[in-house]
Amino acid sequence: MRRVLIAPELNAHLPPGGSSQHCFSGRTMGTSWTVRAMLDASGDWQARLQHALDAVVAQMSHWDSNSDLSRYNEALAGSWHALPAECMTVLRYALSVAEACDGAYDPCAGALVNLWGFGARRRYDEAEFYAPEAGAIDAILARADRSRIKIDPISGKVLQPGGLQLDFSSVAKGFAVDQLARLLEGSGVHHYLIEVGGELRGAGMKRDVQPWWVGLEAVPGSDDASPVVVALHGLSIATSGDYRRYFEHAGWRASHTLDPRTGYPIRNEVASVTVLHPECMAADALSTALSVLGPDAGLAFANRHALAARFLLRRDSAVEERSSAAFNALLA
Repeated sequence: MRRVLIAPELNAHLPPGGSSQHCFSGRTMGTSWTVRAMLDASGDWQARLQHALDAVVAQMSHWDSNSDLSRYNEALAGSWHALPAECMTVLRYALSVAEACDGAYDPCAGALVNLWGFGARRRYDEAEFYAPEAGAIDAILARADRSRIKIDPISGKVLQPGGLQLDFSSVAKGFAVDQLARLLEGSGVHHYLIEVGGELRGAGMKRDVQPWWVGLEAVPGSDDASPVVVALHGLSIATSGDYRRYFEHAGWRASHTLDPRTGYPIRNEVASVTVLHPECMAADALSTALSVLGPDAGLAFANRHALAARFLLRRDSAVEERSSAAFNALLA
């Protein structure tokens, strides 16, 4: 039986008279993006939306060696760096999530990400890759990189203490979705659906006075007997899943979701976590944090912080669902 989630507060304003649904799409961050918006005319929106996404990549990509983030990661020990304002917004937010969940999420864990083959080089799916040895993992953990990063309160510059690798892959995509939403709303467009690589944000409604309906992501290959659809009305969705990027290692699934506290991919039965939140940046980061925390600590964290979250767990041969109180409250 299909279940329906609806935001508690609905904006009853209709799309402008004479507007129609326009669709724009392209590529960014190694994936696709799509924007559907109620507009009078398409104008130059394709170029404007792509430009906004390109700006995020130029600042936060760890694949582009010329990005602001990559230049910081390669900088000399002891050097201070003035990162763009958007980069600093993401860094400060990511660090706040890391603090809130006691390190289960960590934007300073890029060295671990690289070590496990989920970075830009020496990839897990390349022939020369091999899983890291315990000593290499322990050496990175011993550095306690998050404790070494410093932000000067006066200049706003960030210290590169040496070897620290920032990784925004679990938050930048959500931030990019929010950037597109800000671009649209700043131009008076309040009825839209944005999707970047599976992360979504919606507002307003379509011409038929229907909200933007989207289905929550299921675990591939599982029997989803009770699918969930969401009215994306002032809400964002992000899902962290162990099936996105992984390799088999010593008989277990080594996924791209790493536990920064242990240095290893998670092994806590979590197949995926979906978070609904007004801001996609928050949904993106928090879905990863809850995945690492696991079904018990993660659900407790979600309830403590009133987060709408759904956990899909691998239990024996089936997928089991657990959800937070805030998620259940959205069920129509």
